Amino acid sequence: MLNALYSKVNEIVSNTNETIEKRLFLICELLEYNVPYYNWVGFYFRNGDKEELKLGPYVGTPTNHTIIPFGRGICGQVAVSNKKFVVPDVSAQDNYLACSIDVKAEIVVPIFVNGKNIGQIDIDSSTVNPFTTSDELFLEFVCEKVSEIL
Repeated sequence: MLNALYSKVNEIVSNTNETIEKRLFLICELLEYNVPYYNWVGFYFRNGDKEELKLGPYVGTPTNHTIIPFGRGICGQVAVSNKKFVVPDVSAQDNYLACSIDVKAEIVVPIFVNGKNIGQIDIDSSTVNPFTTSDELFLEFVCEKVSEIL
């Protein structure tokens, strides 16, 4: 399933007829539509010079978490650690910002531009422990491709 999406991500990223914002939204749509356990897909980016993340394009249930301080929740922790964070069961996490009662698992992968963490892709799942190494590798690929257009 994920293997078929690599070329589609390349197509979206390469389409310079679309704005960067639109291409990011299309990636969210592609992932949410094609991976059954990706139930919310979105991007967060550093908000200027502030120590916070700002919600970018996303697909899924609207969230109140449009601004996330560094260190808060899974996304905020990734902004500080510069490392991906896979949470198989969000109920076992102390520092978790609940977006919806339906969220059971989350994966967040940072996006680096010139070695600097400038944002991340955030995926919520309504399934406990759905993410595999294949998901991690695929999402790292997505972030690498996204970094090329930012």
